Amino acid sequence: MNKFDRRRFLGLAGAAGAGAALAMSGFSTASSATPAARSRFAGDPFSLGVASGDPLPSGVVLWTRVAPDPLAADGSGGMAGRGVVPVQWEVAEDERFAKRVAHGVERATPELGYSVHAEVDTLRPDREYFYRFRVGNKISATGRTRTAPEAGADMRELAFAFVSCQNYPAGYYTAYRHLAEEDLHAVFHLGDYIYEGPGQGSLGRGHLPTTEIFSLADYRVRHAQYKTDADLQRAHASFPWIVTWDDHEVDNNYADEISEHLDVSPETFLARRAAAYQAYYEHLPLRRTSVPNGPDLRLYRRLRYGRLAEFNVLDGRQYRSDQVQQDSPEARDPERSMLGAEQERWLLDGLGASTARWNILAQQTVLARADRDPGPGLELPMDNWNGYEPARQRLFDGVVERGVENMVVITGDAHCSMVADLKQNFADPGSRTVGAEFLGTSISSGGDGADLDTRGREWLSSNPHMKFYNQRRGYVRCAVDRDTYRADYRVLPYITRPDAPVHTLAGFVVENGRPGVQQA
Repeated sequence: MNKFDRRRFLGLAGAAGAGAALAMSGFSTASSATPAARSRFAGDPFSLGVASGDPLPSGVVLWTRVAPDPLAADGSGGMAGRGVVPVQWEVAEDERFAKRVAHGVERATPELGYSVHAEVDTLRPDREYFYRFRVGNKISATGRTRTAPEAGADMRELAFAFVSCQNYPAGYYTAYRHLAEEDLHAVFHLGDYIYEGPGQGSLGRGHLPTTEIFSLADYRVRHAQYKTDADLQRAHASFPWIVTWDDHEVDNNYADEISEHLDVSPETFLARRAAAYQAYYEHLPLRRTSVPNGPDLRLYRRLRYGRLAEFNVLDGRQYRSDQVQQDSPEARDPERSMLGAEQERWLLDGLGASTARWNILAQQTVLARADRDPGPGLELPMDNWNGYEPARQRLFDGVVERGVENMVVITGDAHCSMVADLKQNFADPGSRTVGAEFLGTSISSGGDGADLDTRGREWLSSNPHMKFYNQRRGYVRCAVDRDTYRADYRVLPYITRPDAPVHTLAGFVVENGRPGVQQA
């Protein structure tokens, strides 16, 4: 699509985006529901659970979606024709809500799928709170959340976990049941919250709709299906989540306005992307700053936990250059980008200005060199940072130039666990180590997995900066204090049957001022 066409498309989509922004403030073209209609539901209006996210010192985002028939094929959640529905929310210091500290009403509208995003900003820093919603005489489950400490707070320890890749038909979400029992400040989801394909699997958890999804109604049904999982709901209700996406929330391996399906025009794909982005927003605890504007949604952002840690949450999909072949001249083009010029500047400027002890990048795809050729050549995956080497070099050189210390990268996407030192020059094992990368495995994607597979053997033999590999499913639990960053790999022996146990397979630490990874 030429620039004129894209501007025209975005102008048309911008009108829809403005409507979404108005809907976020409670505006709707639909009429208000009558009091009787508000309280009459054939099913549980809070069937998709509750969630909180993006904690700040003064508050969090509270989320739910009114959906008494969550898998209704029209994507309405059973709310077709209901009009605007007021949803009450309340926050308390105790689970019985005897010490209520904040309350309000949000207007759930059909324009945003009857989702609710209540931004609470009157809470105290670094405190645990409980929250719930009410429609008529129906009350939601109770969620637990926690605010961030003040920016200058001398926080002693931070505990969080990160997850990714939860293909619903591929396995049970038992990892989330165990995750909900951890003692954490927050959870990071690093992408592939849903999968867009028609997969049915063999576990009785086949995708709805049963075909690949393209429309807003389809994406709403798919998100709702994932959200019906009790273990996922439990994990959402236990901690605030900080989310970013990868590709399967829209289309496998897409890049900016280019679909995986090469016969699809950019204009057609942007329409699909707009539908997918809106459904993503509707189903996750994101702030108003992430209200979609047609096919655009600002997702990269920065969150701080006192003087201890600063998180740079990245979007490595929306602005990237298209993938190319490894040996093509385009692969060495210095103009190619993973993050886009604006986000790249934002990241480096933020890292350079940071006064936090630990600088953490929460992002999607493998950053370390991941060569699979056991000989002198290179065989690199081109959909992750290995296919964007000039951009990766700009990042590493920029980190060195700015004197950034204690950079840790947490990563998803690859359906395996891996730990690596990040070298300024991967061709020279003796070059400067600029940070550490912890790659987390999937929740369910890829099935049960194994301790080691062909890729793992190739990675460990061809990449001396890699310290660990495993292909079981689970999550990574991190504990950070002023002296150390510790990552524990929590894995399950199987996920194609329910009720698997969890154990810590391995632990690794990074010491303050010493960027290399050490086994705990």
